[in-house]
Amino acid sequence: MTDLPLMNMVQALNSALREEMRRNPRIVVLGEDVGRRGGVFLVTDGLIDEFGAERVIDTPLTELGIVGVAVGMALYGLKPVAEIQFIDFIYEALDQLLSEAAKIRRRTGGMYSAPIVVRGPCCGGVRGGMFHSQSPESYFVHTPGLITIMPSTPYDAKGLLKSALRSEDPVVFLEPKILYRTVREEVPEEDYVVPIGKARVAKEGSDVTVVTWGAMVYQALEAAKLVKARHGWDVEVIDLRTLFPFDKDAILESLEKTGRLMVVHEAPRTLGLGAEIAAYVAENAIDMLRAPIKRVTGFDAPFPLVHEKLYMPNVARIYMGLSKLMKY
Repeated sequence: MTDLPLMNMVQALNSALREEMRRNPRIVVLGEDVGRRGGVFLVTDGLIDEFGAERVIDTPLTELGIVGVAVGMALYGLKPVAEIQFIDFIYEALDQLLSEAAKIRRRTGGMYSAPIVVRGPCCGGVRGGMFHSQSPESYFVHTPGLITIMPSTPYDAKGLLKSALRSEDPVVFLEPKILYRTVREEVPEEDYVVPIGKARVAKEGSDVTVVTWGAMVYQALEAAKLVKARHGWDVEVIDLRTLFPFDKDAILESLEKTGRLMVVHEAPRTLGLGAEIAAYVAENAIDMLRAPIKRVTGFDAPFPLVHEKLYMPNVARIYMGLSKLMKY
């Protein structure tokens, strides 16, 4: 039996794009430096050599234009993948994304749709400063008509991107840049998909549930090891994977075992997805809870130019939160 190849997230994403472009000739990739350069993080490396400049398109430096052109392409039957070089630069294109792509199907009574995939690196951890480290998932999650995804592993990155490329809805695909090359695992070369809207149990446990996504999955897993070693507490870690629609059933199934809930995310606290998860649990499963819901998040401040580790949730902050939950 042949061992599966080890891939990091960049290689897994590249593999997904390559395989789906071979499968579906309607898929085109466009963005700044996605062609000869292969993207600033090399996610599109080599695609132009195989598929040519008509399907791998270097664009001017204009996010508004990239997403706007992608919407137009999708309306005429193509499947565009719009790369935003850093997701922090998406804001000038929000009108095209939130007002056009997300609404066109309902606006036209189903006559047209714009199933684009907008993908780009997000979040901190690489000393990118406040304009290259943001976690803006709440803008997209708050918009009906958009699917929002953030993988944490190379396996999931490939399978989820393939699902996004087969979706009939517009998808925002967020890639934690700190994970691009820091995590490697076996990834199948044959075709597979990871279903949209399904969480995974990154670690099973019986005492407390931690719901998280992206790079914070690894912080939560390290904190879970620490509390197990010091106190014997057994933490279940749920990797949400799809942020909208998020897997409500997986959260409730875990809470039936544990009765305690913590949500960890890198985005600012106020109106972060953690607030919606907490509200959902409070409305639908408050009788399961043995303690108040705890959030460990980024702060309600711009991402700092320095000391980013003080801003981002870390093992120590998660550990302290777990201690409060267990001692309540």
